[in-house]
Amino acid sequence: MSDADIIDDAHHAASPMARGIRIVLSVTAGALLLALMALTVTDVVGRYLLNAPVKGAAEVSELLLVSIVYLGLPAVCLDGGHVTVDLVTKSLPRWSERPRLFLTGLVSSGVLGVIAWRLYVYGLQVGGYNLVTNSLRLPVAPVVWFCAVCAGISALVTLALAFTALFKRPS
Repeated sequence: MSDADIIDDAHHAASPMARGIRIVLSVTAGALLLALMALTVTDVVGRYLLNAPVKGAAEVSELLLVSIVYLGLPAVCLDGGHVTVDLVTKSLPRWSERPRLFLTGLVSSGVLGVIAWRLYVYGLQVGGYNLVTNSLRLPVAPVVWFCAVCAGISALVTLALAFTALFKRPS
């Protein structure tokens, strides 16, 4: 039984609320990605055909890209969609599967928690001196705090999935 099998079994019984959250996160991230693509196409066409690039396109693209990544993180955590390599774990005994998933979930949750904490602290720093983007003067702190919240939610989801893997009844 692989990680994906256990996680897939857990998600077939996932609540409608969890499925709804995944859909909302995915659709929102998709909309932001479409906005990023439209901005990039408009900027390229304006720059090379009309000799009139979109002012601030690079910085808006950066903010959109980081928002897409961090918005997608909780959805990936809910789906158990992280990349895994099972070169060693596939040869471990079956009884070790649940404790291993629990421990890796704890470690992953801890790492995501540290990322969320450091992003929050960084948001406080850049908010304290009102860091803004160069061209459009957009504030950076709200985007950093958004990323911190998404990382924190991802940490909590990963922790919940770790406990689910540990205490799930064998099927």
